[in-house]
Amino acid sequence: LPPAEAEALVQALRGTELRDAGGAGWLRQHEAVEKLNMHAILSAVAGREQPLTELLLSHGKIPVLIGELITVELWKHKVFPVLCRLEDFKPTSTFPIYVVLHHEASIINLLETVFFYKEVCEAAEDGVLDLIDYCHRKLTLLVARGASRPPATQTPPAALPGPSSELQEQAETMEFEISLKALSVLRFITDQVASLPLSALTRLLNTHNVPCLLVELLEHCPWSCREAGRGVLKKFENGAWHVVPPEDHLKMTKLDGQVWLALYNLLLSPECRRKYHFDGFNKSQLLKLRAFLTDVLLDQLPNLVEMQRFLSHLAVSEPAPPKKDLVLEQVPAIREHLLQKNAGKWEAIAKHQVKHMFSPTMEELRVQAHRWAQTYSLDMMEALVPDKPRCRTCGAEAAKRCSRCRNEWYCSRPCQLQHWHKHKAACKLLA
Repeated sequence: LPPAEAEALVQALRGTELRDAGGAGWLRQHEAVEKLNMHAILSAVAGREQPLTELLLSHGKIPVLIGELITVELWKHKVFPVLCRLEDFKPTSTFPIYVVLHHEASIINLLETVFFYKEVCEAAEDGVLDLIDYCHRKLTLLVARGASRPPATQTPPAALPGPSSELQEQAETMEFEISLKALSVLRFITDQVASLPLSALTRLLNTHNVPCLLVELLEHCPWSCREAGRGVLKKFENGAWHVVPPEDHLKMTKLDGQVWLALYNLLLSPECRRKYHFDGFNKSQLLKLRAFLTDVLLDQLPNLVEMQRFLSHLAVSEPAPPKKDLVLEQVPAIREHLLQKNAGKWEAIAKHQVKHMFSPTMEELRVQAHRWAQTYSLDMMEALVPDKPRCRTCGAEAAKRCSRCRNEWYCSRPCQLQHWHKHKAACKLLA
């Protein structure tokens, strides 16, 4: 993006009402967020400085992005299920709703890119409490997913009965990937424990007991699983499941590294050790980490040697209980405000949105598709994808692209034909 356009897009960012999700103004804001997101990723990949970070800080937009993130998450969990049950919900409504579901992923991805910088964490102000709560909810979902062990597959389900089922499947896939982004954001927050407000540390350590939650994540490892019947190890990296060759089974992934670094920050920081309660349960959970600290792991992340020493000391000692200072604890305000404001109105909001936002005419869809085609230029999207394209039907490496819209990839003609009944409407609009 040219600097002037980037600044204009940042200045235009505004908090939106839950009721307006999917409306014309909301969609324009989503386009802005998506352009800024792609701009930030390309700058990071190229190793350039992040002028976008400076713009977000100087215009005070970090709290706005956090507010948008909480709003769309609440829409997804409160309004979206009601929407799918309404009789007025039509197949033509699914196209714009995909964008609403994608909005949360776009914002958390943008926050992941810029939260690397200490100044961004400080600029979040009171919103950092809502962001910590948000990340805790996502990590809890990850632990539950790891415990249930779903099959590792990128293959879309066959013959889904209706648009709402397909949307639910899409929402679940996005939820997993968003949760992995939230893990990275949480790790960046733990990098700044020395400068976090007291209430933020309290929520991390005592309210949510994030150290024990991270231990659960390492135990269940939802981004790694074995394929049923074959015993093949698969790991999720860069947006897709990959088969891991036997010689790389013990190799640490980026996601493993994020968990270990977050634990390192929380357990070895003097501020956290003074505030965390090492009672019997917490101590027993943390000592489970010793089983993971093998020589192979320590070779890959040498800093963990300090954690190994800390755990050995913890096993034979009784840490002093945390000081119970009398403080006024600050609580997250964004989500609580939205819940109070919209309590009992979820069905009314869903009906309003079906009527005014998610029942577009074909002409309105064509206009919006043209705008999205400009936002998601194919050259830009290919620059963002680190791996070769994958078949939309079976997940295999793809070399053929839909000749009409140039947007979907396939490995063979049969796979393209199998997916055509789902792709047909979008293909006509994009073409």
